[in-house]
Amino acid sequence: MSQSPDKRRKMECALAQVKKHTVVVADTGDFNAIEEYKPQDATTNPSLILAAAKMPTYQHLVDQAIKYGTASGGTEEEQIMNTMDKLFVSFGVEILKKVPGRVSTEVDARLSFDKDSMVSRARKLISLYEEAGVSKDRVLIKLSSTWEGIQAGRELEEKDGIHCNMTLLFSFAQAVACAEAKVTLISPFVGRILDWYKENTDRKSYEPHEDPGVISVTKIYNYYKKFGYNTVVMGASFRNTGEVKALAGCDLLTISPGLLGELSKDHSTVSLTLTPEKAKACDLEKIHLDEKTFRWLHNEDRMAVEKLSDGIRKFAADAVKLEGMIKEKMLSVKNGQ
Repeated sequence: MSQSPDKRRKMECALAQVKKHTVVVADTGDFNAIEEYKPQDATTNPSLILAAAKMPTYQHLVDQAIKYGTASGGTEEEQIMNTMDKLFVSFGVEILKKVPGRVSTEVDARLSFDKDSMVSRARKLISLYEEAGVSKDRVLIKLSSTWEGIQAGRELEEKDGIHCNMTLLFSFAQAVACAEAKVTLISPFVGRILDWYKENTDRKSYEPHEDPGVISVTKIYNYYKKFGYNTVVMGASFRNTGEVKALAGCDLLTISPGLLGELSKDHSTVSLTLTPEKAKACDLEKIHLDEKTFRWLHNEDRMAVEKLSDGIRKFAADAVKLEGMIKEKMLSVKNGQ
């Protein structure tokens, strides 16, 4: 006897239900976690790579990258930079063996205000992927959603056919500018928006549907679908499973292994909340942003200004830590230890 759809849904875990409406992406540099939850894609960033590079399991990748960086010659600074790029790509290549889709690899956050350097670093990462036999179609280059980052994304998409994932996105202005730049994908941060509201207002708890991060991503999704932009929305940085479930229907969601684990044990019913039909019916108005308007609108959102600069600083700090770790290892290799 066949079960009723309701009964079947009750038996299905929340993760399986979300996967029916949304592409699930693993937010990790740890391959084992990726194997366990079978996501479509995976994203990495300097903080995740730093955490993974400290694990004994991945020391061979660090050693290979150092070998490559040293062999490429140049100043110590250039060798370290080449090692870092190689390490990020090596993690990406390994991840692509585990996922059917794409991996996101981040350009150094310290270049967030230098368009030309972001473009050349992105091209270098793609050439390293291609040397490793990976087509650029399987890679998303992550760039900070500063004005300069968004314009770097525009150039890479237009001139090189390199797909970009705009990260550290907190304001509606950033989302609109990304859509106008015709980048492939944006990663609006949900949890970090919630963090800011908890720290800066009297309110300490929110139901998922009134979570400021969820509201922000919902508005962006609706705007994109209403006005027919091709850029896709990937909600990121979740603090709890309620946020994930409240965004079911979003194009993609990138979720940490911890929350993927919780969703796989959760058997509550997940309702589809975001749809192109609902988006078409919403009352948003189309806006156009040149650089001055972008900077003004973004500046009007205190949360977004603070979280963007804070995010850049944190990723930059982790990149510096990773460089320190590489420098130490390089020295011990040179000294024959």
